[in-house]
Amino acid sequence: MGPEVKSIVTDQLPPESADVVIVGGGIVGVSTAYALAKRGISVVLCEKGHVGGEQSSRNWGWVRRNGRDPRELPLMMESFRMWKEFSDKKIDTGFTVCGVLSVAKTAADQARHEKFVADAQPYQIGSRVVTGHEINNILPGLVGTFRSALYNPTDGRAEPQRAAPVIALAAREMGASIVQNCAVRGIDREGGRICGVVTELGYIRTSQVVVAGGAWSRLFCGNLGVSLPQMKVLSSVCRTAPVQGLPDVSAYLGSVAFRKRDDGGYNIAPSVGLSVPIVPDMFKLGLQYLPAFRAERKAVSPRLDNRFLTELLTPTRWDLDMPTAFEKTRTLDPKPNVKLTRSMVAKLEAFFPSVGHIPVLQHWGGMIDVVPDAVPVIDTLSSVPGLTISTGYSGHGFGIGPGAGQLTADLVTGATPVVDPTPFRLSRFTDGTPIRLIGGF
Repeated sequence: MGPEVKSIVTDQLPPESADVVIVGGGIVGVSTAYALAKRGISVVLCEKGHVGGEQSSRNWGWVRRNGRDPRELPLMMESFRMWKEFSDKKIDTGFTVCGVLSVAKTAADQARHEKFVADAQPYQIGSRVVTGHEINNILPGLVGTFRSALYNPTDGRAEPQRAAPVIALAAREMGASIVQNCAVRGIDREGGRICGVVTELGYIRTSQVVVAGGAWSRLFCGNLGVSLPQMKVLSSVCRTAPVQGLPDVSAYLGSVAFRKRDDGGYNIAPSVGLSVPIVPDMFKLGLQYLPAFRAERKAVSPRLDNRFLTELLTPTRWDLDMPTAFEKTRTLDPKPNVKLTRSMVAKLEAFFPSVGHIPVLQHWGGMIDVVPDAVPVIDTLSSVPGLTISTGYSGHGFGIGPGAGQLTADLVTGATPVVDPTPFRLSRFTDGTPIRLIGGF
């Protein structure tokens, strides 16, 4: 079972009409609803399960600018501003500044960190490369020697099991409709333009739809004739009981990452050994993902399990007057790799021997929605007038989600974009743009 997500009371039925309908109640969907409602736009968010039920509550909980792909950094700056706005408005996401550190084991790692510091200089975010005793001062009790580390003392963390639900409530207080257990089956069009959406709870008239469906976005878009090159990666995480002696700083120590929770426990996760389920789409999209597989070959591994048959038998086209896969599976709840997460706890105990035994309370898995260059798709589509896609956050979505919601709302309303949306256009996968993975820890 996944982690316990904050339960919220929402609308029982969707309204008959809205200016914008959002498909998906993860961190990006609720942040988009918040941004639209703040502008006085009539918006309804439909979530097939419960708000924040999938990867938005299953991630590490980091809110970092450190080590970001330069294409994401302007958007992450906006997101950081939004996390602070939530705190100022007493929207309790658990956001706090704690610092983020990522070690370098090799000269190539250090060179990449130094390049990031140079590239990020115009943003004045405070990231710097640290070495030797300074690493040990930042991470007291650490046993082991690293070449260097990329450190930002002003980066932060938040609570994934709480953030999306409380942002949804804040949007609702400003007039947004939030409907849980309400799968959107598809989009209705008239003269080529969107005129409504069909949900399991009724029809909603609208001219604008945002697809923020996370790992479900490719399936949903496919029924519209939109090819979204998106796949899934299984990430495993565990949480501990309160622990004394581990640092407050969120840190990546080569193969293991950790961050403190506000209940005094820690989230511990592997940064290697991530599983890529072998599914039919892997054969369709394999060529587009070759650069990513080559770059991340030490961190990810194929996994053959029941997802192959599940996705093989899942219809890729369907009529809107019958139940869909979105109603059949309300929440993706994959089995975690418990052996792997336990080994990461053992590694952390070895790194901080004075802490002693670290008691684990829970393990869970989550499906990360990834795209070939690990940069999200945030784009309006001319092929489906009125459709905006905001997905493919590739494991970076929690921290960047509030800023992504602002940009998505800008695109929907035709406002001046808060950042240049060009790097996030869907057409980059078909217009000859080189697929490059940049940045990373």
